[in-house]
Amino acid sequence: MTKKRRNGGRNKHGRGHVKGVRCETSGRMVPKDKAIKRYIVRNIVDASALRDISDASGIEGYALPKIYRKVYYSISVAIHSRIVRVRSRKNRRNREPPVFHRPAQARQS
Repeated sequence: MTKKRRNGGRNKHGRGHVKGVRCETSGRMVPKDKAIKRYIVRNIVDASALRDISDASGIEGYALPKIYRKVYYSISVAIHSRIVRVRSRKNRRNREPPVFHRPAQARQS
């Protein structure tokens, strides 16, 4: 029988069982090693309110705290919501992380 992926779509190598995590969108139980993981860092307030708060703040140069969150997605949700893309058979062997292009606005600040 041919194999589609050398790891079988998991990162379990040598472990018999891996605990499950809940998918962020669908609520489906997914093995932790199979889930698509993303680490999200966001400001507590959105960009439009950020300036109003900084103008009203009494402390000069106060940095608002951020929200740090690790989210897990099932494969089907990640593909459906375009978090990951389907790759050709040739490109599936590419193990390099994708190139991340930051928006021009974020680079200036």
